[in-house]
Amino acid sequence: MAEVIEDASGFRGEAERLILPATEAEVLQMISAAACDAVPLTVIGAGTGLTGGSVPRSGWAVSMQRFPRIEISPGRAIVGPGVSLEELQAAAARSGQFYPPDPTETAASIGGTIANNASGSRSFRYGSTRRHILRLRAVMMDGRVRDFRRGDKIDFDVPALPLPQTTKNTAGYPLAPGMDWIDLFAGSEGTLGIFTEAELQLLPKPADLLAGVVFFETDDAALGAVDAWRNLPGLRMLEYFDRNSLAFLRQRFDETPPNAGAALLIEQEDGDIDFWVERVPEDSWFAASDQDRERFRRFRHALPELVNDTMRRSGFLKLGSDYAVPVARNREMLAYYHARLREQSLDYVIFGHIGDAHVHVNILPDSQAQFDAGQRLMLDFARHAVKLGGTVSAEHGLGKRKAHLLALQYTPEQIESMKQVKRRLDPQWLLNRGNLFAAPDESGVR
Repeated sequence: MAEVIEDASGFRGEAERLILPATEAEVLQMISAAACDAVPLTVIGAGTGLTGGSVPRSGWAVSMQRFPRIEISPGRAIVGPGVSLEELQAAAARSGQFYPPDPTETAASIGGTIANNASGSRSFRYGSTRRHILRLRAVMMDGRVRDFRRGDKIDFDVPALPLPQTTKNTAGYPLAPGMDWIDLFAGSEGTLGIFTEAELQLLPKPADLLAGVVFFETDDAALGAVDAWRNLPGLRMLEYFDRNSLAFLRQRFDETPPNAGAALLIEQEDGDIDFWVERVPEDSWFAASDQDRERFRRFRHALPELVNDTMRRSGFLKLGSDYAVPVARNREMLAYYHARLREQSLDYVIFGHIGDAHVHVNILPDSQAQFDAGQRLMLDFARHAVKLGGTVSAEHGLGKRKAHLLALQYTPEQIESMKQVKRRLDPQWLLNRGNLFAAPDESGVR
């Protein structure tokens, strides 16, 4: 009986079998059997992805949930790929530490966050997952189990590919001569090997953390604040909510100011509340306790939950962007989003990592005509982001739903150089087939 598998975006697929290995020996045995019969393998995590990357189209689905190891020590954590982000953060907190990457979905598996090079709201200061990986252990398709430490260079030649002028990027392989193995694997979307263990950097928990939600009448005022606050010492979060996002959030937070046209969520280590009180509108919120900070976390996480609930009732897939542009083009890209969406009369919300010039546009169609118009507009947005020097994927990866966008950012020759790396490490093209690149056709052409 086929196994039906779905991710958080509603993208569905089927696998002939669901395999749950518990040891590296079992992973090796599975790889050997799959290679013998040319069976595709799709490694799945917690199902929180948004691009269909963990959704199989055929073959076997491989869940790594039976790799639950967590070992915490000063400055580092050794974890299995089946550990959730929430479990890691809780274990780190008990030791007075924290793991810097902060994706919105805390149920995400660590293996999945590495595969997508996830980042989240604290990326403004701490960057993406790739920066915080000290060691990766992976089962390779040639039957070897390999440990890659930070600083271990790949042992084959690759060209240097142009990277976007953004603070975040996870579109394809960031090839460069002599690059680290870890940098190649992080963001490779499960296409090059199967992770069985990771050693991750932990940082000391800040002694004092200030959080706030600052409301503005207009986008222009909010963007002015982003520019003014960007270089503040200790600022680690700078998140944006547009007018439509705030309308959604009033369903759960009726204390949201009725006339607010935009908001910024901030976190600052060792912040001075007097500095903020003197400079922001009176109806802004600031955290005076852990309970208040938790309320702000719920405020931030409630928006995607409310949007997803709306889309489940509509019966259509949400259309979401993951584009980022150079910081200098921040205002230009946001203005383009708003203008084109209003021009098309589509329902939408825009929110996210404004400090990195990386906001998420969510189009909310309730008819096939709106869905089709939204798809065309998302493609237009991707082209415009690339035109401004940006990326078509900053943190979610491309998976299967968005693999076609890679060709907007890279030339056919550059994509072919990525495929050569794929063929070198996975000659039969079995791992996570369809992610990043089109699946082989019936003739076997790749």
